[in-house]
Amino acid sequence: MGRRILNDALRSMVNAERRGKAMVELKPISTVMSSFLRIMKNHGYIKDFQVYDPHRVGRITVELQGRINDCKALTYRKDMKARDLEAYRLQTLPTHQWGYVVITTPDGVLDHEEAIKKNVGGQVLGYFH
Repeated sequence: MGRRILNDALRSMVNAERRGKAMVELKPISTVMSSFLRIMKNHGYIKDFQVYDPHRVGRITVELQGRINDCKALTYRKDMKARDLEAYRLQTLPTHQWGYVVITTPDGVLDHEEAIKKNVGGQVLGYFH
């Protein structure tokens, strides 16, 4: 259920950017979604996001920047070891210059660069570029 919510939210963001919108509202929300958005904000793919009423159904408003080409959450769980992350990134992302694979690890939700730096593996959550 959580991965479908994340995938629907990421699809909404990509569609809103393609239409030229500056802001998108995402409902329902999850903690994994806010972690994914935090990583996107740290890398400069979105401007900012606000979480409203997280204890109930809640919603997130995201200020778009126009940098997202594609963004997907994987519906299947794929376990990855730290040494296999770079090969998976090269296989998954269409270009070698940019893009990030997001993974859930014991240290939290991280992008592939942080996971390689900390030498931790986990389950692939999705990617964006």
